[in-house]
Amino acid sequence: MKRGVKALFLMMFLLGSVSAMADSKLTVEECNDYPFKPVVGEVTHAQLVRELAELESVGYDPHKNDYYYPNDLQAAQARLHTKYVADCAPATGQGG
Repeated sequence: MKRGVKALFLMMFLLGSVSAMADSKLTVEECNDYPFKPVVGEVTHAQLVRELAELESVGYDPHKNDYYYPNDLQAAQARLHTKYVADCAPATGQGG
């Protein structure tokens, strides 16, 4: 019973975290970092993890066994780019 309660609380916490992330705006630092800006040198593991989190915040599910895999990823990348333009273009003076 205790294990089930812990799992339920953990799931509620994770859902709350994802919901909070989905509505958040990108910070200036995020707007000026990978994956939105080209990287000189190697991309770090932390940057890849952040990119995946950003893709998940716009609806991409990497764990789903999906017949439409490339299309779903590209659609999430397009949504992420739209989020970038909405959140970052006014601050950086850039457009689409």
